[in-house]
Amino acid sequence: MFERFTDTARQVVVTAQQEARGLRHGYVGTEHLLLAILARPEDPAVAVLTEAGLDHGTALRAVRRLLGEGDQARVLASIGVDLDSVREAVESVFGEGALDAPPEAEPKRRGWFRSGGATGGHVPFAARAKKALELSLRESLRMKSGEIAVGHLLLGVLREGEGLGARVITDHGLDPAAVRRAVEAKLA
Repeated sequence: MFERFTDTARQVVVTAQQEARGLRHGYVGTEHLLLAILARPEDPAVAVLTEAGLDHGTALRAVRRLLGEGDQARVLASIGVDLDSVREAVESVFGEGALDAPPEAEPKRRGWFRSGGATGGHVPFAARAKKALELSLRESLRMKSGEIAVGHLLLGVLREGEGLGARVITDHGLDPAAVRRAVEAKLA
């Protein structure tokens, strides 16, 4: 299936793994696919979301609010630390995204301490993300396209409809059917 992906769509899949690693999630979900898609604002299909106010930063904050960042968020919550409140307070003083560390700033682990999911290597795709990728192929075939582009990946996330990627879109106040029509128009 990946041989049908455009170079940019392949980069989106790789970026989805980086997004999952950056959030310290041990899987790639539809939310990570959406974040990786939104990291391509120059793509005409992505412009449908960005023009409606859903850009990468907005989606990242929504994913963090809904899931937190890996095990650290759960541990802190268990002792009564509200990460959303901490983030809001820090960002009010230092600016939006002040706590967002670039992935290269994370410590490198070697030998026995290396783990694929959190720090490097292959991050497995969750069932919903796999389904979204499969549906992107179906969307491409339905539209009689010879390749799978970024817009088809977005249509796959929308068509899957149950994952966190679709939820971030609807929580932003966007109608998935309207987004679908607009993306299809950009791909036509």
